[in-house]
Amino acid sequence: MSETSTLIAADDPVLGTDFATEMLRQMRAMDSYGTYDTYTPAKILEPFILTKAMKREIPIIGDPDEITIARVKAFYNAIAALIEKECKLMAVPMLNLTHEGFGRAIITVGKLVVADRTLRDVHRFGFESLSKMKDEADKLLSVALTLIGEHAAVAGL
Repeated sequence: MSETSTLIAADDPVLGTDFATEMLRQMRAMDSYGTYDTYTPAKILEPFILTKAMKREIPIIGDPDEITIARVKAFYNAIAALIEKECKLMAVPMLNLTHEGFGRAIITVGKLVVADRTLRDVHRFGFESLSKMKDEADKLLSVALTLIGEHAAVAGL
């Protein structure tokens, strides 16, 4: 049963980017039962989109469920994979969260920390649109690649 997305257009140009391809790869890797086999790319990435109206529906205080935590992991895993693709060095994402949804996401390359994000209210993790999600990933990727370029000796350890 192929379902369509109501938040992401099937012809959205972002779906053709390396970032979207990697996000789809990460999401499908977590799908051990083959649920996503019949889903369109837009339908698979739809849970990452939370409009302002949707966020208002979610309580301010809440504990993230396992599915939301898996989405956060997929996002940072995709960024790490893109870093690896660009610099040919292994990038390792690490996520540390409390049961309340507070914590930190770090990506290291060698001994160098190339991305460090404080996470709050993970139960409300999402982006206004697919392009905003890609913009955030591009920012993290750009900073990471700049740091690797500036500190190549540390990144190579």
